[in-house]
Amino acid sequence: MSRLAILAALVALAPTPLVLAGRHPTVVAQPVPLDPGDPGHVEQGKLRYLGGWVLTGGDRRFGGVSSMTFQGDRLVMLSDGGVVTSFRFKGSGPVADYAMGELPDGPGDGGRKVDRDSESSTYDPVSGHVWAGFETTNQIWRYTKGFAQADGRVAPTAMADWPGNEGAEAMVRLKDGRFLVFAETKKRKDGSHFALLFPGDPVEGAKPVVFGYRGPKGFAVTDAAQLPDGRVMLLHRRFSITAGFSAALTIIDPDQIRPGGDVTGEPVARLAPPLTVDNMEALAISQSGGRTIVWIASDDNYFVAERTLLLAFALDKAA
Repeated sequence: MSRLAILAALVALAPTPLVLAGRHPTVVAQPVPLDPGDPGHVEQGKLRYLGGWVLTGGDRRFGGVSSMTFQGDRLVMLSDGGVVTSFRFKGSGPVADYAMGELPDGPGDGGRKVDRDSESSTYDPVSGHVWAGFETTNQIWRYTKGFAQADGRVAPTAMADWPGNEGAEAMVRLKDGRFLVFAETKKRKDGSHFALLFPGDPVEGAKPVVFGYRGPKGFAVTDAAQLPDGRVMLLHRRFSITAGFSAALTIIDPDQIRPGGDVTGEPVARLAPPLTVDNMEALAISQSGGRTIVWIASDDNYFVAERTLLLAFALDKAA
């Protein structure tokens, strides 16, 4: 049985919350169903629900998850306050080896925490580098392995007029070294979302081409990750006073991107009440037992009415 199958079984059977213990106050992971009204509801669009948790941390800095990446077997979450949280999944489910720290450097006068609004991140497994995209300053910073130190940064001209609180909301480094960066809501004249394709590392001076991305109507892009076949999955969020939060996932093919043109996301799934959903902002992809696993997490905005959710799905091979 794969570790993801074991995790799914734990969600269904665990009578008490799982606890992530580590060098910091524990994180409690309370299992949740996809559909509180129908525990047997596990198929949604092209996804199959494997398990999910409400994460609650004992450290006041825990939460605010805006992006996440798999770095080896560790799931590494970056908050919109520049806080790095990581832990491992192993055999019997979420276990010890939980750790928390803060970015060693970042935008702002003297690296003030108030300026560390990191909304996106992407990882290179070869070099260990992590790139983080920051709102307000519309900058991209590069960090060495384990976020040991910052070793480069750039404020791309193409992002200079992006709204201060809607900057590089989603960013992914492709396996071939190219980078994709998506604005949260800024749109081109044709109604498509502003997006950039860098031919190489932005920090090293790569100049992007602009293209448009068309996602589900009324949704904002919040994260992106590359699938094993080279395509890119995008996570979206929508909020209304009457309907609350909902989320949507799509897939695009980077090879279809043309300068000045646009690409349309292929629908994968939507999550809306009464399904378990919140302010979904973070997306990561892993593989287990020949399956592609889609992980999404929510940003609780450090607000009591919102939750830090972590949900895992298997992607239908037909997708």
